[in-house]
Amino acid sequence: MALRCALVLLKHDNEGKEFMERITKRLHALSYHLRSYFWLDFSQLNDIYRYKTEEYSHTAVNKFNVMPDSLPDWVFDFMPQCGGYFIGNVSPARMDFRWFSLGNCIAIISSLATPDQSAAIMDLLEARWTELIGEMPLKVCYPAIESHEWQIVTGCDPKNTRWSYHNGGSWPVLLWLLTAACIKTGRPHIAKRAIELAESRLLKDNWPEYYDGKLGRYIGKHAHRFQTWSIAGYLVAKMMLDDPSLVGMIMLEEDKQMIWPPLNRSISCTI
Repeated sequence: MALRCALVLLKHDNEGKEFMERITKRLHALSYHLRSYFWLDFSQLNDIYRYKTEEYSHTAVNKFNVMPDSLPDWVFDFMPQCGGYFIGNVSPARMDFRWFSLGNCIAIISSLATPDQSAAIMDLLEARWTELIGEMPLKVCYPAIESHEWQIVTGCDPKNTRWSYHNGGSWPVLLWLLTAACIKTGRPHIAKRAIELAESRLLKDNWPEYYDGKLGRYIGKHAHRFQTWSIAGYLVAKMMLDDPSLVGMIMLEEDKQMIWPPLNRSISCTI
């Protein structure tokens, strides 16, 4: 999204055009890499499950030598038949299969996600409403990291116990990003349902920073109240839902003049 915004901000002089060419080239490579290797849906998950390891050369299917045994048990039940999302990270022999709401919403708003992928992300949200929305929008990530692993991954911040804070907590501020993504994909009913959930609790709970628990049922153990960003997130979401044209202030459409490389990965079966 930063690269796309830079194209808009640069002057069309000689120096600006040189940077534009470099940015466009980077966008081609980056978008192809993320759309291809960071995208996960039912078909791709099945492919990873059947990966052979230690393949070499450009013909290798398992390009990052991911071990199928590293697939977490939860992802098989979490992945619906129709739907998909961008995963957290891909590194040699290991993938972070967690769902991150902020990244997936921005992927839609910035047009990193293709129209097919954007629709699949919305399909996933509807299919896994309880896990990702629960009783308070929106889970920052799913699932929470359990046992002692959260201490290693999150820097041992005591707020990051499972289903709390940045480790599976629910953050009302994310409501505006969800609403923008819903409007762009033509699914405003999802945002409306989420906003109604938030309205039933936020004012009564004095606008807390975040919520705890698998369903976001409890006000966060260390959450501050009367948080500006919780209030602002709700207000912006309401304004966009009332006037969808406002989404244009933050939304980037895919530049049709750019010839993006085709996807080599499967997409949601709803498309």
